[in-house]
Amino acid sequence: RQFALFAALDEAALQRLHYRIADVTLEPGQSLYAAQAAGTAVFTVRTGVVRLERLSDQGEPRILRLAGRGDLLGLEALLPQPYAADAIACTPVQVCRIPRVLIDELTQDQPGLSRDLMKRWQRALDDADEWLTELTRGSARHRMLRLLLKLSEFAEGDALVWMPTRQEMGAMLDLTVETTSRMVSALRREGVLEPVDARHARLAMPSLLAALNDEPAGR
Repeated sequence: RQFALFAALDEAALQRLHYRIADVTLEPGQSLYAAQAAGTAVFTVRTGVVRLERLSDQGEPRILRLAGRGDLLGLEALLPQPYAADAIACTPVQVCRIPRVLIDELTQDQPGLSRDLMKRWQRALDDADEWLTELTRGSARHRMLRLLLKLSEFAEGDALVWMPTRQEMGAMLDLTVETTSRMVSALRREGVLEPVDARHARLAMPSLLAALNDEPAGR
């Protein structure tokens, strides 16, 4: 409940609106919504990882940020505006689809909801800021270490971390596939990460934090 958009509402209010909220399940690679599509709903992530992606001027995909449990996506729809990026499932994902008209109705007599929406909008801006400042600047090693630290935030259950493909890492970090492959191989040898299967790994957090501490951001 603490992750839900409507956590401030009482049980009676939740029961009245529940039938208007749809549960959506996606498999990896499926699209939640597309950039420039009309924004008619926002989405709150229940489980899984979603990437926000946009094409560069050169037509190459750039991953702007990742979203996980408790994050609210598609906030542009509240203005209303078209969606600003493609939202694509990275893992099996469950989200709640919340129609814009429902939020419009609720915010009229639930001031707490308006404040919560503003906090979540600020959180999304902070996340985008972090991606820009921490994951696309500095040395390749620093960027990779920061990415692994960020991925650890999305670990669920058995603490396995979802691992992007080398191409996805390159799109996140503004690096070539060859560079991301070299960085991952080096960190495996150092014991910072241990692959479990093609898309999951375990992170040795003490080693990761020590490596970050030893790696100046601007080197």
